[in-house]
Amino acid sequence: MQVSSPRFKALAVSAGLTFWFLVISFSFNFFMLEYFLIFTISIFTIMQILSIKVSKALDVFAIFNTKLFLGILFVTVISLYGIFFKILRIDLLRTKSQEKSYWLEMEDEGTSKILKQY
Repeated sequence: MQVSSPRFKALAVSAGLTFWFLVISFSFNFFMLEYFLIFTISIFTIMQILSIKVSKALDVFAIFNTKLFLGILFVTVISLYGIFFKILRIDLLRTKSQEKSYWLEMEDEGTSKILKQY
């Protein structure tokens, strides 16, 4: 973001703020399209007008927003994997063979089939 133009930074930060507005308004169950449009237009306009003056602040906010979003995404994905593995009864560590857990049966060939290859 440090080599980007201030206008692009303003656009990226405005998109981030709009995303968080959606997340917060949906979580509190008060989303209205009118409020969303007013918020989006006003944020995009204000950020584009003040983009050159607040360029360094936009960098800081963009980095913070990215870290927060990726952190939440990481926790969500790991949690979903855990839930799916629990539902499907997948034992990733293969700690023990169980009837209710999927287990790959391996045939023990032994050393009788090992031949020297020269």
